[in-house]
Amino acid sequence: SKYEYRHVILPKEMVKQMVKGRLLTEREWRGLGVQQSRGWAHYEIHKPEPHILLFRRPLGTDPRTGKVDPKLLKEAITKNSQ
Repeated sequence: SKYEYRHVILPKEMVKQMVKGRLLTEREWRGLGVQQSRGWAHYEIHKPEPHILLFRRPLGTDPRTGKVDPKLLKEAITKNSQ
């Protein structure tokens, strides 16, 4: 895989505050109180459970800058191939 993944489970009542029918921008999901390092993108809506936000970011992403670091990418690929 070229990405690492994570999901965030929000309280179900927060769905009412979310924009419906499209992916959230970083500003929007951070506005809901989601806190995580840089580089994560909301990439999919799980319609049966819209309170679960699905995120991904490219392997090798520097969590401080949100940019792919070639050294970290090489380390991630090596780790995943073992």
